[in-house]
Amino acid sequence: MGRTRGCPGRGLMTTPASELPPADWTETSGPVAESRITYLEMTARPSPRRAPPPLDAHALIRVEEPPVAYFRWLYHYVGRDWMWVDRRRWDDQRLAQHLAAPGYALYVLSLKGAPAGFFELVALDGGQRVDLGLFGIAPDFIGRRLGPFLLDQAIQLAWERGPQRVTVDTCTLDHPKALILYQRFGFAPYATRERLVWPLGPGLRGLT
Repeated sequence: MGRTRGCPGRGLMTTPASELPPADWTETSGPVAESRITYLEMTARPSPRRAPPPLDAHALIRVEEPPVAYFRWLYHYVGRDWMWVDRRRWDDQRLAQHLAAPGYALYVLSLKGAPAGFFELVALDGGQRVDLGLFGIAPDFIGRRLGPFLLDQAIQLAWERGPQRVTVDTCTLDHPKALILYQRFGFAPYATRERLVWPLGPGLRGLT
């Protein structure tokens, strides 16, 4: 399961300037694709669902001061099958500023010592809103029912900050069960939009 902030989607063929090809894209990069983003919100703290934890040894750890290189690897590892490309187009300075922003938190779930998934919480609107900016399970661990457990943890940690609402978004490029999972845990859709996503150009394909 994976998703990204703004879900690197694709939209209508009549695109605004912001949806034109990025500088790294070439015709050899591959075709543009279309995606619909669904924005969801939760306006009241739910009771913990107590999703079953993994049976194997596990830990959910907040990564303090995450290094840019580590985040880039994690982002690619979890999102490579779901067209997570937005953050890969950020330069180191922009990404470092994002990771160091007030109210930002990165949590990584490890299973037997290996990274199995992660999420980030981003404080917005002066802390009145907490956004689940990224949430995903690594491809090697999909199918082990880690998604419900990790999402339950993310929701509880988000509400511990005392916001008025918690938000998340997903798109049609994500795991097909992502939208259903968010709704099952209490998120309600409030908006949708179309986007275009452009495959990475040759210069940005360093990670495999």
